[in-house]
Amino acid sequence: MLIVDIQKKLSHFELNVKFSVANEIVVLFGPSGSGKTTILNCIAGISKPTAGIIRLNDTILFENKKVFVPIQKRNIGYVFQDYALFPHMTVWKNIAYGMKNESFAKELMKELRIEHLRDKYPSEISGGEKQRVAIARAIATEPDALLLDEPFSALDDQTRAKGHEELLRIHKLWRIPIILVTHHHEEAKKLGNRILYLHEGKIHDNEIHLCNIKEM
Repeated sequence: MLIVDIQKKLSHFELNVKFSVANEIVVLFGPSGSGKTTILNCIAGISKPTAGIIRLNDTILFENKKVFVPIQKRNIGYVFQDYALFPHMTVWKNIAYGMKNESFAKELMKELRIEHLRDKYPSEISGGEKQRVAIARAIATEPDALLLDEPFSALDDQTRAKGHEELLRIHKLWRIPIILVTHHHEEAKKLGNRILYLHEGKIHDNEIHLCNIKEM
């Protein structure tokens, strides 16, 4: 269980959100500049909230001025919008970076159908393939939670649809809290067990439940 209850002063508004994520996919949805990526960065430890608390399972990751666990000790996977793959490393070395179990990393490659890309470099593979490699790298660390910042935004419709199915399949296999940021309404409805609508740093209308649309 991931619990987020934070405030952070930004240049044009104050971020003030409170929500929790069980072993489900929760979508942060809203216009650009509403604070979605800032929330992910605070959870990951890239950015520091002004106040509040972040707890993952039994571990407090942030609590006001008392606790701030550094990013490398949070055990949280993060897939950035640009994927942030290491250009000088092969696909396998990207995935193996930070992995805890080689057989698990190989299983991920098989599940994501990227085994044939093992010795390729990021510059030699497509956008959809980069996205799958980035997800494999994030999960290979065996994280307690997974954050995805618009991972499908640069993909064409057909590749994006395949990416959606792969994410849902992965979540059925590895049940951890997942937070997905997107601007696409249909994508949010397809992937999210719940949608949190964010505007100017606040969650509005509580949350949109999608349990009756898609099987949990």
